[in-house]
Amino acid sequence: MAIADHHKSHNSDGKLWKLCPLWQSGTSSSSSSTQNLHSQNHSHQNGVGSNSSRASTSVSSVARSLLPARRRLRLDPANSLYFPYEPGKQVKSAVKIKNTSKSYVAFKFQTTAPKSCYMRPPGGVLEPGESVIATVFKFVEHPENNEKPVDQKSKVKFKIMSLKVKEGVDYVPELFEEQKDQVTIERILRVVFLDPERPSPVLEKLKRQLAEAEAALESRKKPPVETGPKVVGEGLVIDEWKERREKYLARQQVEAVDSV
Repeated sequence: MAIADHHKSHNSDGKLWKLCPLWQSGTSSSSSSTQNLHSQNHSHQNGVGSNSSRASTSVSSVARSLLPARRRLRLDPANSLYFPYEPGKQVKSAVKIKNTSKSYVAFKFQTTAPKSCYMRPPGGVLEPGESVIATVFKFVEHPENNEKPVDQKSKVKFKIMSLKVKEGVDYVPELFEEQKDQVTIERILRVVFLDPERPSPVLEKLKRQLAEAEAALESRKKPPVETGPKVVGEGLVIDEWKERREKYLARQQVEAVDSV
């Protein structure tokens, strides 16, 4: 009766039924439900290992996502692009990009001012250990208040991204769209203006890098030097045979004239 009274006194309490639905059928169902509860607890204990392994896997994946991406490129300069401050002119900067990884890496430039800036090359593929000096062109606007923002930051920024690729893959910008989940942002470079009339180590280094980049560009334009043996083509052999035949016919004509 005590159990029945207990149920009657709580029939109207919806919260209890939601929290403890196993008590609905009285004493007989309570014992069977208790057994079910023990079996569920037993199965839960058996699944602790698999659940914990899944939890550890998910935690490790989250931890990897929070870790900073491993850089594939080394930049020089590392954080800035230096430009000589010459208002109304197009000026140049340079940055050396080296692949420090053990795989082939594609790189790509982006800028916040595409109308006034462009890069040469705008992207490419570097083999392990290979480096290239990229030249960055920028048009310098005249200052609004006749101020000279030398050695000051500019709002224009450049972003260099990298992507691991397979050997032999040709560079196309679409690579970074097709595999955007694998793209790493290497650096965001800010623009710093230099006074071209004031000598400084940074300005001298910039001039050296620009000269190296120009020399590398000129060397790529020149045709490759032939170092191996010269192979005579079919056309040359036929031309030589024709020349010999013409000389032979000419001698025959001369001999015929002489005999007459």
